Amino acid sequence: MAPRKRGCHLITDEIMRQLPALPRIGLMNIFIKHTSAALSINENADPDVRVDMAAILDRMVREGESYYTHIYEGDDDMPAHAKCSLIGASLTIPISNRKMALGTWQGIYLCEFRNHGGSRHITVTITGED
Repeated sequence: MAPRKRGCHLITDEIMRQLPALPRIGLMNIFIKHTSAALSINENADPDVRVDMAAILDRMVREGESYYTHIYEGDDDMPAHAKCSLIGASLTIPISNRKMALGTWQGIYLCEFRNHGGSRHITVTITGED
C-alpha cells in the first residue's frame, strides 16, 4: 500500500480492488506485516471518527515518555509499537454471498502510527467454498 500520513485511513475499497472473486461463503484474514501500524474495523461514513480515533490513541499512548527505552528510531516509534499491540495486526471477516459480511457502517481502517511509516504490506488469505 502507498505511504500514508499518520492517522486512521479507510482502505476497504482499496483492499477489495486487489482481491480475486470471493467465494460464496468463507472467511477472509487480513494481516499487516508491520509493528508500527495496525488494522481495525470501524465507522465507514463520517471521516470525523477516523480523526477522533487517531486523537484518542495519541492521548492513550503519548510520545516522549521518560520510561521508554526503545528510543533510537524517533519519538513516534515506541508509541507506534504499543498502539499496534493495542489495535492488532489482523482482522478476520466473514464472507457471505461473495461479499465481505461487514455491517452497514463498518469499514477497514489502516491505522498508521508513524509520522513517516512508508509503504505498508498487507497479506489477505481467503478460504471458502462456492
